[in-house]
Amino acid sequence: MTAAAITEAGAVAAEVRAARRVRQLMLLAVSLGFLVLVGVSILTVVLVSRDQDFTHWVNHTYQVDQKIGDLRVTLERTEGAQRGYLITGDALYLDGYRTSANRLPQLVETLRALMADNSAEQHNVDLLQSRITQMLAMQESTLQAARMDARPTDPAALIRADQPLLNAVRDIALGMANEEGRLLEERSSGQAANAEMLLVVELASGIMLALIAVGAFVLMRRYAADLDRSQLALRKMNEGLEDAVQARTQDLTRANEEIQRFAYIVSHDLRAPLVNIMGFTSELEVALKALHRLADTVEAEAPALMFPDARTAVEEDLPESIGFIRSSTQKMDRLINAILKLSREGRRTLNPEDIAMDALIEGIAASLQHQADAREAVVEIEGTLPNLQSDRLATEQVFGNIVENALKYLKPGRPGHVIVRGRTEGAFNIYEIQDNGRGIDAKDYERVFELFRRAGAQDQPGEGIGLAHVRALIVRLGGTISLESALDQGTTFRVSLPRTARRIEDKPV
Repeated sequence: MTAAAITEAGAVAAEVRAARRVRQLMLLAVSLGFLVLVGVSILTVVLVSRDQDFTHWVNHTYQVDQKIGDLRVTLERTEGAQRGYLITGDALYLDGYRTSANRLPQLVETLRALMADNSAEQHNVDLLQSRITQMLAMQESTLQAARMDARPTDPAALIRADQPLLNAVRDIALGMANEEGRLLEERSSGQAANAEMLLVVELASGIMLALIAVGAFVLMRRYAADLDRSQLALRKMNEGLEDAVQARTQDLTRANEEIQRFAYIVSHDLRAPLVNIMGFTSELEVALKALHRLADTVEAEAPALMFPDARTAVEEDLPESIGFIRSSTQKMDRLINAILKLSREGRRTLNPEDIAMDALIEGIAASLQHQADAREAVVEIEGTLPNLQSDRLATEQVFGNIVENALKYLKPGRPGHVIVRGRTEGAFNIYEIQDNGRGIDAKDYERVFELFRRAGAQDQPGEGIGLAHVRALIVRLGGTISLESALDQGTTFRVSLPRTARRIEDKPV
């Protein structure tokens, strides 16, 4: 064999060996690709199954949260109808109460069925059912007492008797809602993490093996479809939540109208006898002066006829009694005036105009400067407040009342600091009024917004109507108000108002 033949044979053998190595690498690549494809497929199926589980539980949590919201709304309707009946005696309120009260046990049973997987929540459902049963029994007893007395002399006392059980039911429902919120956050985080893991696997498999791109694309399409379905379900749930918020707003509007009707009754039915009492009190004072002169004359001319008890009655007992009557009627007059003021504000036409919020808050701070100086306090605007298009008088009353309350309830011995800040979120402006005052207990967060209700030490003048007035105005302006507070640390009121308010016409009572 010649050298050329040997060289050619060596080249052929080398090509054969190279081809064999290529085939071996291709077989290895195909085998590896198949193994990777199988592994990726298995992992993808597992992740998709987990995503479906997460989607199921997220939707389930939304469903439970919606039912809890329905129960809380129905609870408020029950309370509102009961109060309306106790105050007005109108049988329409009684019918509304029966409807809402009959629905509460049904909602509890629905929640029990939905929460069958959660033993802790089952315990809360049992406790909720027990408290609602007690509450309805107490309310029924209150209504029975009201029916026996066609015009209850003190409906507020009957309402207060039911308040502890009602607050207990509210607290339980709020705790259940918070627990569902925690579960929703946990499950949503798991769903997001699961989705992120699935995306990483798909991208890695796409980079490693181009041959399985079609399969990866199909899986991605399937995953995208799952996400679309999940988003559609979430949108439906959000629509349900919006409906619940709208229903709650309507409830608040009806409650505001109820207060206005109550104020109308007060202005016509209580004002006249109150004026008579005040007039007769003045006549008693005049008569007391005559009695005093008579006692002085008798004591001077015939001392034996003047009994010590008569002198005590003229100089001490009668003046003290008349003083009690006058102070009580004056307080009653202040309460009636406050209610009428709230009613008139609820019927006033709201005219939106451009408001420079920095200037408005500065004006409020200037008007309260004397109170601030007396308490060694300062009112500060943090940054620049977003401007507003709303009713100027209502806006001034809202922020003036909140800032004045912040100055009124500062912590003794601590220099006061009130901060006003604001930001824009979508179609709303969010304003926060933060103070370092005495704070509000968590159980009184809702109480401070109720008419004639006050929280904490009663060491400041007031009738308990300011924040009720504020919330009524904010609701009419289309906004909301909430608070966060800690005892001895301070309070932050959060006011959300539409950037552009609509004109609201006067509505007769």
